[in-house]
Amino acid sequence: MSFSANDVKELRERTGAGMMDCKKALTECSGDMEKAIDFLRTKGLAAAAKKQGRIACEGMVCAKVDTKSGRGSLVEINCETDFVGRNQDFINFVELLSMFSLSEQVPTTDVNEWIIDGRKVAERVNELTLKIGEKIDVRRVELIKPQNGVVSALGHYNHGAKIATVVSSQLKNAATGQAAEELQVLLKDICMHVAASETKFVNSSEMDEGFKNREIEIYATQLREQGKPENMIGNILKGKLAKMVSEYCLLDQKFVKNPDVDVKSLIEDFNKKFGLGLEIKSFRKFILGEGIEKPKDNLAEEVAKMGQMSKQ
Repeated sequence: MSFSANDVKELRERTGAGMMDCKKALTECSGDMEKAIDFLRTKGLAAAAKKQGRIACEGMVCAKVDTKSGRGSLVEINCETDFVGRNQDFINFVELLSMFSLSEQVPTTDVNEWIIDGRKVAERVNELTLKIGEKIDVRRVELIKPQNGVVSALGHYNHGAKIATVVSSQLKNAATGQAAEELQVLLKDICMHVAASETKFVNSSEMDEGFKNREIEIYATQLREQGKPENMIGNILKGKLAKMVSEYCLLDQKFVKNPDVDVKSLIEDFNKKFGLGLEIKSFRKFILGEGIEKPKDNLAEEVAKMGQMSKQ
């Protein structure tokens, strides 16, 4: 498989490794981008997998839930500059789309075809683009719908306009009164934790073998290159696997607001107090601009151009 200069550039952006190292990695891996990332990580040349695809783009992400209907949504709408991202017309459009996404009128088709108050979303986008003067893009909308016959509750949290999270839970008994109030506080805290953490799974049983094998293979290669004896590597990898669980699994992570306890303990304490049988089932997180490369402005070049224009 061949690769282009753009592939080298993308690999460099995703890993932070040097240009020549990226070229070598793609050569060694026959142009396979994911294998090249693993190659660089194995050699300790990649900045971190956590930074892959995290180049910021402007706009807004928004999480909303309707506790009565059990519906939730995550929305990302992009624009070209952070200035427009703070524009009230832009914010109003994000709010409109977010609120409509919770309604029962939402079809399962393309978001741009949704009709809100008699007008398609695509028409509203074009109108806003003309008014603001920047490209507006409804990048993604994810809907969370209630399960029939299941007692459930949703929590949500918005960290400014940059990170949005929704956590879905299931209960054996419906929460009322003080229990309902404290449930919402707990779910919001867990949403805040997800926003602040590198959470990938709810628990260890969700960690797929492909993910575990990939991480272990990288670490094992690093240990061998460090000269660790083969008979010691197995035990070291067991420790690494246990650490991965505490790093990536929500229930095993230390709670960000109180590192003395893990998230699992918070839920257990809540269940002992109210007897609701609360169980976290899933979570979703949108990060603004995740996976989109933001153009880099060269201030010196812009100033030079402006100087040349003033002389003409």
